[in-house]
Amino acid sequence: MREFAIPTVILLCILPAAAQTVPANWQIIKDSGNACQLAVPPEWTHLGSAGAAVFQDPGTALAVVTSQPAQAFKPLTEVMQKMLDIHKMFENSAKRIFYQDKASVAAQDQNGYSAAVPAKNGTCSCRVTFIPSVAEDTVRKVVMSLGPAAETAAKN
Repeated sequence: MREFAIPTVILLCILPAAAQTVPANWQIIKDSGNACQLAVPPEWTHLGSAGAAVFQDPGTALAVVTSQPAQAFKPLTEVMQKMLDIHKMFENSAKRIFYQDKASVAAQDQNGYSAAVPAKNGTCSCRVTFIPSVAEDTVRKVVMSLGPAAETAAKN
């Protein structure tokens, strides 16, 4: 049994890191306070310091990242889930909240994904809306890239 302990610990450390891996060539989008970030594919357009990016136009796909300083992160209660009218819950854990709150019923209707993760001093969140022609796998990668902004080294 002991021989499985080390590989199990290593696997448990790798899985969370892999969930927030940024695909090669993707752009980092940070919220206005530089506290939180997410990544979008290179063909998406970064909207400056607004913490947002679009694919083609906002009606096709829009990703927004925000931070909520001093807001403690915690999973959603059953009551909150009902109040938010969640269509599908993908994850509701101490590490991430990820759900679909809008499902398209036609080709030009948007789907809506929302997510939140704990940050150093609060919570990071994102909202991604997209029409069905945008690859759902791509949108999931955008959402899964949400996290606290990487700290940059101070310049001398």
